[in-house]
Amino acid sequence: MTEKLFYHDSHLKEFTARVLSCEENSGRYEIELDRTAFFPEGGGQYADTGTLDGTAVCDVQERNGRIFHILKEGSGDAPERFAPGRQVRGRIDWDERFMKMQQHTGEHIVSGLIHARFGYDNVGFHLGSEDCTMDFNGGITKEQLQEIEREANRAVWENLPIEVLYPSEEELASMEYRSKIEIEGQVRIVAVPGYDVCACCAPHVNRTGEIGMIKLTGVQRYKGGVRVTMLCGIRALLDYEEKQKQAQAVSAMLCTKENETAEAVEHLKNECSDLKREIGEKEDRLVRCRADMVPEDERTVCIFTDEFDKESARNLMNRVLEKDRLFCAVFSKGEGAGYRYVIGSKTLDVRPLAKELNSAFAGRGGGRPEMVQGTLEGARDEIREWILKKAGNEKHESNS
Repeated sequence: MTEKLFYHDSHLKEFTARVLSCEENSGRYEIELDRTAFFPEGGGQYADTGTLDGTAVCDVQERNGRIFHILKEGSGDAPERFAPGRQVRGRIDWDERFMKMQQHTGEHIVSGLIHARFGYDNVGFHLGSEDCTMDFNGGITKEQLQEIEREANRAVWENLPIEVLYPSEEELASMEYRSKIEIEGQVRIVAVPGYDVCACCAPHVNRTGEIGMIKLTGVQRYKGGVRVTMLCGIRALLDYEEKQKQAQAVSAMLCTKENETAEAVEHLKNECSDLKREIGEKEDRLVRCRADMVPEDERTVCIFTDEFDKESARNLMNRVLEKDRLFCAVFSKGEGAGYRYVIGSKTLDVRPLAKELNSAFAGRGGGRPEMVQGTLEGARDEIREWILKKAGNEKHESNS
């Protein structure tokens, strides 16, 4: 059984230990030590990383009480360097460890507050590489979450000592504490005085002040309850720095103060909406004018245009078909040298025509009997000639 030094001192950064075994597993070497400061994956928290005698430890797993330090790939000399009985020096990635302790202790405070106020249980916890999520079996509004956040930060400001207890069975029976699973054997209790008492296997900060700050960044419905996203300590600081950077950039573009950007964006949004409406009205008038340019006696209409988008091209086709015409094909500029097309008729099934058109010009598309849409490639004159020939109207062409 490996001695878990992280339980004696959660702030231990370096240690020495004796190698118990060095075994290969799936192409990587796993080192078992008689003692370690590396916390293995567990309790919703991913494993510590660091080095053993300068060799990178990329993962740590516990199996049946044995803790295995998994070395990076390419450590082919591990059997010699980590032979059983040899003494090695371990060094954990302290910045990463401290960051995780900030998140995990912050989670205890938040979960304790939510449990005390609403009676909800924390039914899921995940400390990821970017944020921390907590799942609760009940609903929480954004306003309530903001109140919880303020209370949680008061716990940080009080700089309370974190207590770690190993109660006897009798003591545990009379103790009120949170636990997500049934635990066999000795139960390890982590307590934040006045805020939370919870069974937990992970290392934590010594005092709440080390958390620095607790920021609850979001809440969403999840499996009948809610999922809360949280950032603590350095993660909260880095998030604030990035958001401030973005706010400064937006305020500079809008020529307004950082705390007034929402109002400026709303004004800009309204301006854009007005412009879109105005452009839409003008484009609709342009469509009508273009449709009116088609000669009255032209029953088969083929139009090429670089002016209209997909929606306006469809509107143009419908406008042309308002008069007594066999069908109308509108081709507008597509990607590269290709064209987008829309073909419609009030009396014909245009799908067979579109199928032949696609075959002739490497096109693709489809639709309903009265209208098909798609894309193709080819020269304008060749496409026009093909359309008019199929319509049996080679002598009559529309305006370009």
